[in-house]
Amino acid sequence: MDLLVAWQIWLIIGLLAFIVEIFSNTFVFLCFCLGCLVSALCAYFTDSLTAQLIVFSVVTFICFFTVRPLMNKYAFRKGDNTKTNVDALLGAKGRVTQTIDDKSNTGRVLINGDDWKAESEDGRTIAENEKIEVVKIDSTTLIVKPLK
Repeated sequence: MDLLVAWQIWLIIGLLAFIVEIFSNTFVFLCFCLGCLVSALCAYFTDSLTAQLIVFSVVTFICFFTVRPLMNKYAFRKGDNTKTNVDALLGAKGRVTQTIDDKSNTGRVLINGDDWKAESEDGRTIAENEKIEVVKIDSTTLIVKPLK
């Protein structure tokens, strides 16, 4: 069995970089992958290790400043608008599972399958099974108003 030739080694390294990129999602290893692929092409035509390393370095460097910023721009363009954690609860709608009465300090609501302690926005009593909307969050207590 023959040993691997240089272009095959570059392809294997490029494939490994691509696999790492799939799990890291930073587009850094994608630049290394592209550098390896072009170096494999270079190695197919020449045996000069110096030429292969120069091609790898130049292509990887160019990818860091062209491909990576473009990929980050298009892959993560909607990431800042996504509400998560507590911010996702503001404006959420749900229903009352225990009557909300601020005087007796009772009240629970069900929102997206999660049970939360709740208080009324204006101090009114909100009956069980009424639909509500979250208007504010105070620590772990949701401030809600009834939907009309």
